Amino acid sequence: MILIDGKKTAEEIRKEISVEAKRIFEKRGSRPHLAAILVGHDGGSETYVAHKVKDCQEVGFDSTLVRFEDNVSEDELLEKIRELNINPLIDGIIVQLPLPKHINEQKVIESIDFRKDVDGFHPVNVGRMVIGLPAYISATPQGIVELLKRYRITTAGKTCVVVGRSNIVGRPLSILLSMKGEPGDCTVIVCHSRTPNIEHFTLQADILVAALGKPKFIKANMVKQGAVVIDVGTTRVPEASAKNGWKLTGDVDFNEVASKCSYITPVPGGVGPMTRVGLLYNTLLAASKKIYQ
Repeated sequence: MILIDGKKTAEEIRKEISVEAKRIFEKRGSRPHLAAILVGHDGGSETYVAHKVKDCQEVGFDSTLVRFEDNVSEDELLEKIRELNINPLIDGIIVQLPLPKHINEQKVIESIDFRKDVDGFHPVNVGRMVIGLPAYISATPQGIVELLKRYRITTAGKTCVVVGRSNIVGRPLSILLSMKGEPGDCTVIVCHSRTPNIEHFTLQADILVAALGKPKFIKANMVKQGAVVIDVGTTRVPEASAKNGWKLTGDVDFNEVASKCSYITPVPGGVGPMTRVGLLYNTLLAASKKIYQ
């Protein structure tokens, strides 16, 4: 069994991004610039956005953090997005999700200029990705594909089972892995909460991706011997011995499953760091105008 080290791989990519960021600065006199909007004070969102700001600093990007209280109006939020859209100094824009219930998330996503949509959620970027055109690809699927590439895990002709059909991970990843090329050329099966006898499908997987948000859902009896297992889950579960009272747990029961795998990602330290670096990569693309002129 080989442990897929997302932390180490992400660090290698950060160094590559840092070099490209310096070239952009030398060419245009300004650094790649990411603007993040955070509404409210959700603990997970606060932590994630703080990591994004720190990541930008470490690779030589500029960043702007715009904060709103939970009671911000939808119109006020949309107006701020319009300001960032027309600001020539801002390359990428993200709005941290989830948003308060009185705000229409899809409306907010579609209000972001697709040329600055470095989360890859705008319908223009999703549509371009689906038909194989250059686009900003959402960070987690992009990070998973990059891990498969850098670990030289063969995907062509393999059966890939994706457990989870979210628009952020499961659905886009299933499309990426079915496309022509390497990584790609998989036969992809998508399972979800309404799939009966789910182990019937997971046992067929040469590559199994767990992205459903249920801690330790994937057990050893659901995994084929020699499978590649990618665990996307990051659920906080109570842990009395931990300093902060919780620990991150994946969708895969690692202790049960690892011995059956050829490759497996840990939680933490697997897909998570690649998600963070994926956002930096998209911001770099936006600054370099490699997708949209």
